[in-house]
This record gives sequence, C-alpha cells and structure tokens, in this order.
Amino acid sequence: MGEWLRWLTDVEALIRWGGLTGIVTIVFIETGLFIGFFLPGDSLLVTAGIMAAAGYLDLRWLIPLTILAAIIGDQVNYAIGYRAGVALMSRYERFRPHLERAHAFYEKHGAKTIVLARFVPIVRTFAPAVAGAARMNYRTFVTYNIVGGVVWVLSTTLTGYFLGRAIPHIDRYLHLVIAIVVFLSILPILREWRRERRKERVSHPT
Repeated sequence: MGEWLRWLTDVEALIRWGGLTGIVTIVFIETGLFIGFFLPGDSLLVTAGIMAAAGYLDLRWLIPLTILAAIIGDQVNYAIGYRAGVALMSRYERFRPHLERAHAFYEKHGAKTIVLARFVPIVRTFAPAVAGAARMNYRTFVTYNIVGGVVWVLSTTLTGYFLGRAIPHIDRYLHLVIAIVVFLSILPILREWRRERRKERVSHPT
C-alpha cells in the first residue's frame, strides 16, 4: 500500500506515464470523488505546466481539458452531497474528519468557499459535497465552481509554465519545486490548525 501511495504522489512519473489523459483523470477524481482526497492536484498541475514549457505537453489542450475536469468533478461532488443530505456524515463515516473540516471552512467563508477551497488540499475534495448537503443555490454553486476551476487551473499550470520558460533546466530541480508547492498548498491548513490550538488553550487554560 505504501509503495502504491508513493507512486501516486510522484507527479513527474504520473505525468510521464499517463500523459494528458492521466492528468485530466486525476484532476477529476480529486475534485469529484471522496477517494481522491490524497491526490496531488496543485503539484500535479504546476509540474504539468513545467513539462508543457519543455514541450512534453501541449498547453493548448492541457488548460481547457483540466479546467473542464475540475468543473465536472465539483459538479459530481455537489450531486453526491445534495443526494446524501443530512446523512452525509454517517454514510461516509471514514471521511467524517475531512467532511467536518470542509464544513467548518464552508461555514466560515460561505459561497466563496467553492473558489477558495480549490487551493486547499483535502478541503478541495470535500467542499462541493458539503455545499450540496447544505442545499447551496445551484446557480450560485455553478458560478463559483466555474470561476474556481478556471482560476485554479490557470494559476497553477501557468505558474509552472512560466517557471519552466524562465529558469533553464528547471526539471533538474523539479522535486524542490514540488516540495515548495506542497508546502504552500498546506499552509492554510497549518494556519487553521494553529488558530484552533490557540482557541483551545484560551478556552481550556491549564
């Protein structure tokens, strides 16, 4: 199992093995199905942009297809949440902590969560389901979903693309780039965790 997870998180190997089809599939699974919460969305798209700059991928196909996959994925996830309704937590017991985290994020940021969550690993996977369970207005959801999908894909892939064009032989430092992207993507979670810890210390002083 550990070897399988290591392979799934090796984004460069994933891209070389699966190409554009693999990238689109991973983006859809991460955003559309609960089982995809561990997949490396941000680092995958940044790396894809870098490899597009090197000529390995065609940016003209990469961007529109991954945007489409991200939007459809969220739509599927919204439908899961909408149909499961209040039974969402009990029906998907193994994902309860992630759903609760996404619910707290949704309560804090409201409808714009659908955009903001795109940039937060794990929350990105579960926020659309929470929006569906909360019966968020469908037109509002679709609007934020499209905006979020476009902004997320463009910002990540173009960051990678322009880095690849600006820095010669950046592929030699790909693991460092990926590590930085992963750190930046989990930074909001770390900040939220520290904030919650502070609240606990204030409310339950020793």
